[in-house]
Amino acid sequence: MILASFFAALAQLGDVRFRSVLLKGLALTVGVFIAIYVAFVWLVGWLVGDSVTLPWIGQITWVDTAISWGAVPLMLLLSVVLMVPVASAITSFFLDEVAQAVEDRHYPALGPGRNVPWTEELRDSAAFLGVLILANLVALVLYLMFAPFAPFIFWGLNGFLLGREYFTLAAIRRVGRAEATRLRRRHLGTIWIAGVLMALPLTIPLVNLLIPILGAATFTHLFHRLQGQRPAG
Repeated sequence: MILASFFAALAQLGDVRFRSVLLKGLALTVGVFIAIYVAFVWLVGWLVGDSVTLPWIGQITWVDTAISWGAVPLMLLLSVVLMVPVASAITSFFLDEVAQAVEDRHYPALGPGRNVPWTEELRDSAAFLGVLILANLVALVLYLMFAPFAPFIFWGLNGFLLGREYFTLAAIRRVGRAEATRLRRRHLGTIWIAGVLMALPLTIPLVNLLIPILGAATFTHLFHRLQGQRPAG
Protein backbone atom coordinates (compact mmCIF):
# COMPACT_ATOMS: atom_id res chain seq x y z
CA MET A 1 0.00 0.00 0.00
CA ILE A 2 2.78 2.44 0.93
CA LEU A 3 4.91 1.67 -2.11
CA ALA A 4 1.89 1.77 -4.44
CA SER A 5 1.03 5.23 -3.07
CA PHE A 6 4.63 6.40 -3.41
CA PHE A 7 5.08 5.25 -7.01
CA ALA A 8 1.70 6.69 -8.02
CA ALA A 9 2.82 10.05 -6.60
CA LEU A 10 6.22 9.74 -8.28
CA ALA A 11 4.57 9.11 -11.64
CA GLN A 12 2.64 12.39 -11.36
CA LEU A 13 5.64 14.63 -10.58
CA GLY A 14 5.46 16.06 -14.10
CA ASP A 15 1.97 17.46 -13.45
CA VAL A 16 1.88 21.19 -14.17
CA ARG A 17 0.23 21.87 -10.81
CA PHE A 18 3.03 20.04 -9.01
CA ARG A 19 5.63 22.20 -10.78
CA SER A 20 3.65 25.35 -10.02
CA VAL A 21 3.64 24.57 -6.28
CA LEU A 22 7.37 23.80 -6.32
CA LEU A 23 8.26 27.06 -8.07
CA LYS A 24 6.01 29.17 -5.83
CA GLY A 25 7.46 27.55 -2.72
CA LEU A 26 11.07 28.03 -3.82
CA ALA A 27 10.49 31.63 -4.92
CA LEU A 28 8.91 32.57 -1.60
CA THR A 29 11.64 30.74 0.34
CA VAL A 30 14.40 32.64 -1.47
CA GLY A 31 12.44 35.85 -0.90
CA VAL A 32 12.25 35.13 2.83
CA PHE A 33 16.02 34.63 3.09
CA ILE A 34 16.70 37.81 1.10
CA ALA A 35 14.30 39.76 3.35
CA ILE A 36 16.04 38.39 6.47
CA TYR A 37 19.44 39.44 5.08
CA VAL A 38 18.23 42.94 4.20
CA ALA A 39 16.60 43.34 7.61
CA PHE A 40 19.81 42.16 9.33
CA VAL A 41 21.97 44.60 7.38
CA TRP A 42 19.55 47.45 8.11
CA LEU A 43 19.49 46.57 11.83
CA VAL A 44 23.30 46.51 11.97
CA GLY A 45 23.48 49.89 10.25
CA TRP A 46 20.91 51.31 12.65
CA LEU A 47 22.61 49.97 15.78
CA VAL A 48 26.24 50.54 14.81
CA GLY A 49 25.98 53.49 12.45
CA ASP A 50 28.52 54.42 9.81
CA SER A 51 31.40 54.41 12.27
CA VAL A 52 32.44 53.48 15.80
CA THR A 53 35.11 54.92 18.06
CA LEU A 54 37.34 52.47 19.96
CA PRO A 55 39.76 53.31 22.82
CA TRP A 56 43.39 53.77 21.67
CA ILE A 57 42.35 53.06 18.08
CA GLY A 58 40.09 55.94 17.23
CA GLN A 59 37.28 56.10 14.75
CA ILE A 60 36.58 53.14 12.49
CA THR A 61 34.35 53.94 9.54
CA TRP A 62 33.98 50.56 7.89
CA VAL A 63 32.34 48.56 10.72
CA ASP A 64 28.83 48.40 9.25
CA THR A 65 30.20 47.47 5.81
CA ALA A 66 32.36 44.70 7.29
CA ILE A 67 29.45 43.27 9.29
CA SER A 68 27.16 43.48 6.26
CA TRP A 69 29.63 41.52 4.14
CA GLY A 70 30.22 39.11 7.01
CA ALA A 71 26.51 38.38 7.04
CA VAL A 72 26.74 36.90 3.52
CA PRO A 73 28.51 33.64 4.52
CA LEU A 74 26.31 33.47 7.63
CA MET A 75 23.16 33.65 5.51
CA LEU A 76 24.57 31.03 3.11
CA LEU A 77 25.20 28.71 6.04
CA LEU A 78 21.72 29.31 7.44
CA SER A 79 20.18 28.68 4.04
CA VAL A 80 21.86 25.27 3.85
CA VAL A 81 20.61 24.31 7.32
CA LEU A 82 17.15 25.89 7.16
CA MET A 83 16.29 25.72 3.46
CA VAL A 84 14.41 22.42 3.66
CA PRO A 85 12.28 23.12 6.78
CA VAL A 86 11.52 26.68 5.64
CA ALA A 87 10.71 25.54 2.11
CA SER A 88 8.54 22.74 3.52
CA ALA A 89 6.59 25.16 5.71
CA ILE A 90 6.08 27.70 2.93
CA THR A 91 5.22 25.08 0.31
CA SER A 92 2.63 23.61 2.67
CA PHE A 93 0.47 26.67 1.95
CA PHE A 94 -0.01 25.32 -1.57
CA LEU A 95 -0.15 21.57 -0.93
CA ASP A 96 -3.94 21.53 -1.22
CA GLU A 97 -3.31 22.08 -4.94
CA VAL A 98 -1.15 18.94 -5.01
CA ALA A 99 -3.76 16.87 -3.16
CA GLN A 100 -6.49 18.14 -5.49
CA ALA A 101 -4.37 17.35 -8.56
CA VAL A 102 -3.96 13.77 -7.29
CA GLU A 103 -7.68 13.41 -6.64
CA ASP A 104 -8.66 14.94 -9.99
CA ARG A 105 -6.53 12.35 -11.82
CA HIS A 106 -6.99 9.26 -9.67
CA TYR A 107 -10.22 9.83 -7.68
CA PRO A 108 -12.36 12.02 -9.96
CA ALA A 109 -15.68 10.89 -8.45
CA LEU A 110 -14.85 12.59 -5.14
CA GLY A 111 -15.09 16.16 -6.40
CA PRO A 112 -13.33 19.12 -4.71
CA GLY A 113 -12.10 18.68 -1.16
CA ARG A 114 -12.88 20.91 1.82
CA ASN A 115 -11.36 24.36 1.48
CA VAL A 116 -9.14 24.81 4.56
CA PRO A 117 -9.14 28.49 5.69
CA TRP A 118 -5.81 30.25 5.19
CA THR A 119 -5.70 31.08 8.91
CA GLU A 120 -5.68 27.35 9.70
CA GLU A 121 -3.02 26.76 7.06
CA LEU A 122 -0.88 29.56 8.51
CA ARG A 123 -1.23 28.20 12.03
CA ASP A 124 -0.51 24.61 10.98
CA SER A 125 2.48 25.61 8.83
CA ALA A 126 4.01 27.73 11.60
CA ALA A 127 3.46 24.95 14.15
CA PHE A 128 4.97 22.34 11.84
CA LEU A 129 8.03 24.48 11.11
CA GLY A 130 8.55 25.18 14.81
CA VAL A 131 8.22 21.53 15.83
CA LEU A 132 10.45 20.37 12.95
CA ILE A 133 13.27 22.77 13.82
CA LEU A 134 12.98 22.30 17.61
CA ALA A 135 12.83 18.51 17.40
CA ASN A 136 15.90 18.36 15.18
CA LEU A 137 17.82 20.74 17.44
CA VAL A 138 17.01 18.56 20.45
CA ALA A 139 17.95 15.47 18.44
CA LEU A 140 21.46 16.88 17.95
CA VAL A 141 22.19 15.69 21.49
CA LEU A 142 21.09 12.17 20.55
CA TYR A 143 23.17 12.32 17.36
CA LEU A 144 26.26 13.06 19.45
CA MET A 145 25.47 10.49 22.14
CA PHE A 146 24.62 7.71 19.71
CA ALA A 147 26.66 8.74 16.65
CA PRO A 148 26.54 5.33 14.87
CA PHE A 149 22.75 5.43 14.99
CA ALA A 150 22.40 9.12 14.03
CA PRO A 151 20.98 8.41 10.53
CA PHE A 152 18.33 6.08 11.97
CA ILE A 153 17.39 8.64 14.64
CA PHE A 154 17.13 11.32 11.94
CA TRP A 155 14.97 9.15 9.67
CA GLY A 156 12.78 7.92 12.50
CA LEU A 157 12.19 11.37 13.99
CA ASN A 158 11.56 13.18 10.72
CA GLY A 159 9.57 10.26 9.37
CA PHE A 160 7.21 10.55 12.31
CA LEU A 161 6.85 14.33 11.91
CA LEU A 162 6.45 14.25 8.12
CA GLY A 163 3.97 11.38 8.24
CA ARG A 164 1.92 13.17 10.88
CA GLU A 165 1.86 16.42 8.89
CA TYR A 166 1.14 15.04 5.43
CA PHE A 167 -1.48 12.51 6.51
CA THR A 168 -3.33 15.23 8.42
CA LEU A 169 -3.14 17.47 5.34
CA ALA A 170 -4.67 14.76 3.14
CA ALA A 171 -7.32 13.64 5.63
CA ILE A 172 -8.51 17.02 6.89
CA ARG A 173 -9.71 17.99 3.42
CA ARG A 174 -12.14 15.07 3.42
CA VAL A 175 -13.10 14.20 6.99
CA GLY A 176 -12.25 17.25 9.11
CA ARG A 177 -9.62 17.74 11.81
CA ALA A 178 -11.11 15.54 14.56
CA GLU A 179 -11.58 12.50 12.31
CA ALA A 180 -8.17 13.07 10.70
CA THR A 181 -6.60 12.90 14.17
CA ARG A 182 -8.49 9.70 14.99
CA LEU A 183 -7.45 8.03 11.73
CA ARG A 184 -3.84 9.13 12.22
CA ARG A 185 -3.72 7.44 15.61
CA ARG A 186 -5.41 4.33 14.27
CA HIS A 187 -2.95 3.91 11.41
CA LEU A 188 0.12 5.27 13.24
CA GLY A 189 2.45 2.45 12.21
CA THR A 190 1.64 2.68 8.50
CA ILE A 191 1.84 6.47 8.54
CA TRP A 192 5.19 6.42 10.36
CA ILE A 193 6.73 3.94 7.89
CA ALA A 194 5.48 6.03 4.96
CA GLY A 195 6.92 9.12 6.67
CA VAL A 196 10.32 7.44 6.98
CA LEU A 197 10.17 6.79 3.23
CA MET A 198 9.73 10.56 2.78
CA ALA A 199 12.57 11.30 5.25
CA LEU A 200 15.16 9.12 3.50
CA PRO A 201 15.86 11.64 0.66
CA LEU A 202 15.99 14.64 3.03
CA THR A 203 19.80 14.51 3.08
CA ILE A 204 20.06 14.59 -0.74
CA PRO A 205 20.49 18.20 -1.99
CA LEU A 206 17.82 19.47 -4.42
CA VAL A 207 15.92 16.18 -4.18
CA ASN A 208 14.91 17.15 -0.64
CA LEU A 209 13.06 20.19 -2.00
CA LEU A 210 10.62 17.83 -3.73
CA ILE A 211 9.68 16.09 -0.49
CA PRO A 212 6.74 18.39 0.48
CA ILE A 213 5.10 17.81 -2.92
CA LEU A 214 5.92 14.11 -3.07
CA GLY A 215 4.79 13.69 0.53
CA ALA A 216 1.46 15.44 -0.01
CA ALA A 217 0.77 13.33 -3.11
CA THR A 218 1.84 10.04 -1.48
CA PHE A 219 -0.25 10.59 1.62
CA THR A 220 -3.28 11.62 -0.42
CA HIS A 221 -3.10 8.20 -2.07
CA LEU A 222 -2.41 6.52 1.26
CA PHE A 223 -5.38 8.19 2.95
CA HIS A 224 -7.78 7.04 0.24
CA ARG A 225 -6.34 3.51 0.21
CA LEU A 226 -6.74 3.26 3.99
CA GLN A 227 -10.37 4.32 3.44
CA GLY A 228 -10.81 1.40 1.06
CA GLN A 229 -10.79 3.46 -2.14
CA ARG A 230 -8.75 2.52 -5.19
CA PRO A 231 -7.44 4.93 -7.83
CA ALA A 232 -9.37 5.07 -11.07
CA GLY A 233 -6.18 5.31 -13.11
